[in-house]
Amino acid sequence: MSSVQRSIFFSAAERYASMVLFFVSTAVLSRLLTPEEFGVYAVVMAVVMVLVTASQEFGGISFLIQKASLSDDDVRTAFTITFCLSMIIAICLYALAHAAGGLSGFDGLKSGMSVAVLYFMISPFSMTIIALHRRNMQFGVIAICNFAGNVVMVCVAIALAVMNYSYLAPIWGMIAGSTVQTACLIATRRDLRIFSPSLSGYAEIVRFGIYSSGVALINVFSNFAPQFFLARMLDFAAVGIYSRAINLTQVFDKLVTQVISPVIMPAICAQTNAGADLKRIYLHAVSLLTALHWPFLIFMAMMARPIILIWLGPTWLDVVPLIQLLSIGYLALFAASLTYPVLVAAGSVRDTLLSSLISLPPSLLVVFIASFFGVKAVAASTWLTLPFQAGVAIYFISRHLDLRVADLVHATGKSLVVMLCSGTAAALSSALVEYNVIGPLAGILVACIATAAAWLVALVAVRHPLLRELEAPANRVLSVMWRFAAGAPVAAARTDRDVC
Repeated sequence: MSSVQRSIFFSAAERYASMVLFFVSTAVLSRLLTPEEFGVYAVVMAVVMVLVTASQEFGGISFLIQKASLSDDDVRTAFTITFCLSMIIAICLYALAHAAGGLSGFDGLKSGMSVAVLYFMISPFSMTIIALHRRNMQFGVIAICNFAGNVVMVCVAIALAVMNYSYLAPIWGMIAGSTVQTACLIATRRDLRIFSPSLSGYAEIVRFGIYSSGVALINVFSNFAPQFFLARMLDFAAVGIYSRAINLTQVFDKLVTQVISPVIMPAICAQTNAGADLKRIYLHAVSLLTALHWPFLIFMAMMARPIILIWLGPTWLDVVPLIQLLSIGYLALFAASLTYPVLVAAGSVRDTLLSSLISLPPSLLVVFIASFFGVKAVAASTWLTLPFQAGVAIYFISRHLDLRVADLVHATGKSLVVMLCSGTAAALSSALVEYNVIGPLAGILVACIATAAAWLVALVAVRHPLLRELEAPANRVLSVMWRFAAGAPVAAARTDRDVC
């Protein structure tokens, strides 16, 4: 197994274990918290994520991953900058919590932001260690620490929600989980001198961080902007409903994109440094992602109602039309996870910022205008904003990779056929539920089986490149299962071709 495959395996193991916790906690908390309470939590988390992302990127977290030759001074300086900036943000956010509560007309926002400030005191330690582990492709260590933190976060959030802590329950859960995750990560480091202050070589880190944090800040803010607009124009209940819709639409990101995203940047940088063709890497990745991304979004659009009924309960049925609108809009973001690492690997981190500055302000204006017309209009606005953002990003990539429209059509053509076939199966299953031929739970099971079968048949029929990527892991799993059933030691299942 190659280092990339091994890294993806560990990342997937942690992500899917955490997804089980996500499904359980979402189902439980949706029955313990009202849409308004969840809306307050969503706004607090939006503020935290925007500021945390900016501080981490400016401090050089991505710099630590991509730098060809990394010294101890580089690490110490990156941590020092990140920590100092996080403390400044924490102090300012705490001071502004009162104003935020007054502007929103809801005192709960003040309490939530005051508690969330604690996260800024924890994150610099965990993010620095995670960056070093990612650089060294040590995703097994990250997986264990992240999962431990997620277990604590879910348990604390549910326990406090039962005790009527309302919107503060998931916020305190986040703080508790982050504390445990950081403690586990620190335990993996024998040398903690990386946390000693230093400003040696800060200019190089700051130069990279200006562009990197600018990109991160703009993109993260644009992701959470609808929540801010809805909170101001409507109410926290609308924010809660929209946030739930976004969370469910982005389940694919949790299942796939967030599994491979930590691996993408170090893997692409390593292959590019070794002389690999960046254009070929990009197009191959697009082909693989669309074969997974597009069918999943179509499935979510078709089966949204029965999924919400079973998972969240009838209280959240207003989420259904939003999921359907968002799923179609998100089809345009098939290559979003590749934009930043590919441009960095091409030596143009500046273009990542320029691309965001061109595409995101007009998109935010469209979302802001849509917020005057309600939450459905905000969801529908993604049909305009997301294709525009994707087009701008691909344009900048094409300047460095000599990419043409025909190349993208060729890379995604087979995936389009796969999406249509699997989407047809999902649509037929949805019709069975809609006309009460079968119940919601049975409909979901039938849809999963039928869609998966149609997806696999389509992959084989068009000879999709994804089949080659699935062949080796499938053979390895089957070999292990066969030897286990035969009573042979599992370790014997390794073959010469599996050795790195």
